Amino acid sequence: MKILAINPGSTSTKIGLIENGKLEKEFSISHSAEELSEFQTSISQKEFRSRIVKDFLNKNSIKTDELAAVAGRGAPIKPLQSGIYEINEKMLHDLEFNVKADHPSILGAVIAHEIAKENNIPAFIADPVSVDEFDEIARLSGIPEIPRVSLGHALNIKAVAKRFENETGIKYEEHNFIILHLGGGISITAHRKGKMVDVNNANDDGPFSPERSGGLPAGQLVKMCFSGKYSSAKELLNYLTKKGGLLAYLGSTHVGDLVKRINEPEVAKIINAMIYQIAKETGKMATVLKGKVDYIIVTGGIAHNNYVMGKLEEYCKFIAPLKIYPGENELQALGEAVHRVLNNQERSKIYE
Repeated sequence: MKILAINPGSTSTKIGLIENGKLEKEFSISHSAEELSEFQTSISQKEFRSRIVKDFLNKNSIKTDELAAVAGRGAPIKPLQSGIYEINEKMLHDLEFNVKADHPSILGAVIAHEIAKENNIPAFIADPVSVDEFDEIARLSGIPEIPRVSLGHALNIKAVAKRFENETGIKYEEHNFIILHLGGGISITAHRKGKMVDVNNANDDGPFSPERSGGLPAGQLVKMCFSGKYSSAKELLNYLTKKGGLLAYLGSTHVGDLVKRINEPEVAKIINAMIYQIAKETGKMATVLKGKVDYIIVTGGIAHNNYVMGKLEEYCKFIAPLKIYPGENELQALGEAVHRVLNNQERSKIYE
């Protein structure tokens, strides 16, 4: 049983072939800020990203008529329950016209659907970034016109929670966790007995990341909007979500390369500031759980970096023990989810 998994991220495209629930082949290509600068929107990257998927299939002699299903990364569409959804026309319409943020993950379902349709097989997403299990109190921001919304790296976050449970026997549904996804965007989440009850919106809240500004002082942001420097809201949003963070300060999104330059005072200042903000947001989530945190789980590409993990542990170990699962693991998570559906171990949900 072969499943093709497609994960277009903000700085990379990842593709995997899952056979019988295990990731057998994997491919990842990084995209520089310069390479992506020619595209004004994520949807305009469709042909560019599709070509990468087709190259993967050709180089690995994978015939699409041998596939049982295709899985795409879920995008920031409407609020959804955690689970697995078969891609349908309503979802594709929302991906083109009603997304809550312009992010390349939009293309995961779009490309998956095209390949599946050609071969008359199903296509799915699992735990999209818009999974919403918020406590109602978490939705209030400070003014009625701007509610807080649940947008985060739910796929990888939910997958590592299951992985942790399988490895330790500590039940996700019976304990409290803070789970951090540290990648091109950063999601820091509070989990109370099986539900993700709070998360910073990885596009416009929380710590700055390799390419996103994170939360900003509101007054200064308003002045920036009306400064005349930016010709449209779209242009400014593009700066905040694709050219902010480490890229704005240091001209690079690659944490590993920057940490090699940690002896440079300016690099050290910015990297340590990002770690400081990550730790501060983790502390906020500890208060959401009233200090009753059993474990802090850290995942994502930045979790590979020993310098960042060491500094983060210095800040947070008083809250709870840290368990680190480096990498995004999203291809494996997509494959496992769809494999469960195809084997009738879990029912897919209908997108309405």
